[in-house]
Amino acid sequence: MADVDLFVIGAGSGGVRAARIAAGHGANVAIAEDRYLGGTCVNVGCIPKKLLVYASHFSDEFADAEGFGWTVGERTVSWPRLIENKNREIERLNGVYQRLLEGAGAKIFWGRAQLLDAHTVVLGHEHYRAERILVATGGWPSVPHFPGHEHVITSNEAFFLDDLPERVTVVGGGYIAVEFAGIFHGLGADVTQLYRGPLFLRGFDDDVRECLAEEMVKRGIHMRFNTEIKAVAVAERGLLADLSDGTKLETDLVMYATGRAPNTAGLGLEQAGVELRENGAIIVDENWQSSVPHIYAIGDVTDRINLTPVAVAEGHALADSLFGQRRRALDYAGVPSAVFSIPPIGTVGLTEAEARAKYGAVNVYKTAFRPLKHTLTGRDESTMMKLVVDPASDRVIGIHMVGPEAGEIIQGFAVAMRAGATKAQFDATIGIHPTAAEEFVTLREKYIEAAEAAE
Repeated sequence: MADVDLFVIGAGSGGVRAARIAAGHGANVAIAEDRYLGGTCVNVGCIPKKLLVYASHFSDEFADAEGFGWTVGERTVSWPRLIENKNREIERLNGVYQRLLEGAGAKIFWGRAQLLDAHTVVLGHEHYRAERILVATGGWPSVPHFPGHEHVITSNEAFFLDDLPERVTVVGGGYIAVEFAGIFHGLGADVTQLYRGPLFLRGFDDDVRECLAEEMVKRGIHMRFNTEIKAVAVAERGLLADLSDGTKLETDLVMYATGRAPNTAGLGLEQAGVELRENGAIIVDENWQSSVPHIYAIGDVTDRINLTPVAVAEGHALADSLFGQRRRALDYAGVPSAVFSIPPIGTVGLTEAEARAKYGAVNVYKTAFRPLKHTLTGRDESTMMKLVVDPASDRVIGIHMVGPEAGEIIQGFAVAMRAGATKAQFDATIGIHPTAAEEFVTLREKYIEAAEAAE
């Protein structure tokens, strides 16, 4: 039986960072992984998805080139070559993660680790006694059970399709669904997106949600809200989906992106005394400590803010706190995020609805405009920008954007908002011209709803 200071279960971004930093502090660290180094983000998430998003942009770029005097000839996309190139980059990143862990002195074990009791980890036929245990097993796509559910795929499988389907149906209203709808459409597929609610991207600012829906419809993506699949059957050509509105939909591929569940099944957490929520998420306190004092959890397995940079920050802070002789907390307020839809979304802070619920009256500044680039291309595409301001303090408490490079733009403004920037400081900042980003520092007129104006 081997003894370690820290046993990390799950070698995703958060687990790898925790293991590497803890080992760097001198701890004896073991880390177990049953699939691939880097977890969801590196293998079937952020990185490969962004690569496919890049690929999907070229159809627009080729079409737009004519407005700038270019003549672009016949073009086709080779899905197999794209996937092959993507796989090569992921393999390179897997190697980077392995070298980072080994260079720090952490021991890597392959297999599904389980807890035998509160201090013992079982891996195959070996038992490891651990002073502390960290669970960082992330999440896993979930598909509801309905007749024919075995014929559908999730985003995991979408990254390894042999060929690009001609007709794709994406089910779901979260960021993964809208991103893949844009990817498949940009690469040439005829895409239908189904969502059971009246408008997708629940939790995002309403203006953002409405703007993106309009832009996706303009592009030719078939949006069908208040609709879900009742059954899927194999048809003469492709699949046939029975929908909740009584219609049928012929398609070649159905991809479900209706949620991810914490990946805790079969880990032995219950027998170790670790309390879970109904959905399987590990309950932790502000120090990432579970109901068992020396068992910790970070990242998507806790189902709080399910973003890779958050898991990485949690892993680093936890390792510093446990082994670096300096306790570090993490402030979850004002975490920026992006959705790599087409066009993309960037957002940080409170939505308008959240701000009104918290502060009462708020000042809202927003604009929508055609980007300079499309004055020559003629493309019917709008960029939307929005600021939400607390009138009592003049602090900017929400920043939202739909448009090209939204993620890149919002990242910088997130720093300003975290530093407590006021609307007056935004106004006093000279913009970079001509850019879309300058609009955030030139918004002067408060937006007034028609109902408010009539009062």
